[in-house]
Amino acid sequence: MSARIVPATTTQPPEEAVAALRAGLVVGVPTDTVYGLAVDPWRPGATDRLFAVKRRPRDVALPVLVADVDQARRLVGGLPELAERLVDAFWPGALTIVLPAPEDLGADLGGDGRSVGVRCPAHDLVRALAAQVGPIAVTSANPHGAAPFPSARSLADGLDGVELVIDDGPCSGEPSTVVAVDGDRLRLLRAGALWEAVAGLE
Repeated sequence: MSARIVPATTTQPPEEAVAALRAGLVVGVPTDTVYGLAVDPWRPGATDRLFAVKRRPRDVALPVLVADVDQARRLVGGLPELAERLVDAFWPGALTIVLPAPEDLGADLGGDGRSVGVRCPAHDLVRALAAQVGPIAVTSANPHGAAPFPSARSLADGLDGVELVIDDGPCSGEPSTVVAVDGDRLRLLRAGALWEAVAGLE
């Protein structure tokens, strides 16, 4: 059975999407890169559903999208100096920064729990979702290892277990650059579109 499709709005995220996330369900969301699968990782069972839908191994941790830099700071207990420089230069945008996870994070993101990837996307709707629901775990909308679905309809028809999809037209950009901040050094985890610019800032 295909997921429901609801249209994107220009001001507030659809109420159905907010309710689904708060209920621990999987929601397809547009971003500034590709369509994603989103859950509230603080809701019991939500992350298990996302891993099952995507057929993604639990040892591959999920990144988190935030509404703004302040939400990111609260999430990880403050940003190191290099991370602050990166967010000043590239957020909102296609840069995911992997940082040590606080012991009291409380979210189920998979992996070993030692780190968390954080991004503030250049997409008003997703930031509004995170502002209402809190930081949301989002991964590309595709079976693990396959290409992301480029449209809401292909996503709704292509994956079982998604509650609804927010339709914001075609969405097929390049995935985000992913870097880990180790003190005052960067470690590249995925090049993406911004790597040359990010490396030049170090």
